[in-house]
Amino acid sequence: MNNILLIIQTDFKVFIVMAVQVTISGITGTSPYDIYICQSGGTGCFYITTTSTIPYVFDIPEPNNTSLSYMLKIKDGDGCTFNAIANVS
Repeated sequence: MNNILLIIQTDFKVFIVMAVQVTISGITGTSPYDIYICQSGGTGCFYITTTSTIPYVFDIPEPNNTSLSYMLKIKDGDGCTFNAIANVS
């Protein structure tokens, strides 16, 4: 798809037990959304879920929760794919 406006607002947080929690607080696009998490370079992506509910919160599962940054990849209901990279804080 061309000329689609998509805004992703994400927040990555690390807890003492090393869980990395991701909060997707806003998406502009067409639901439902397929959510993937990837290494920050866009490799090693794996599927998390499909949701129409935003905000959406999830933990990055072990052993994939050790990076300092991640790429969030989302495919919307129209088949458009968009990405956001965020550092873990």
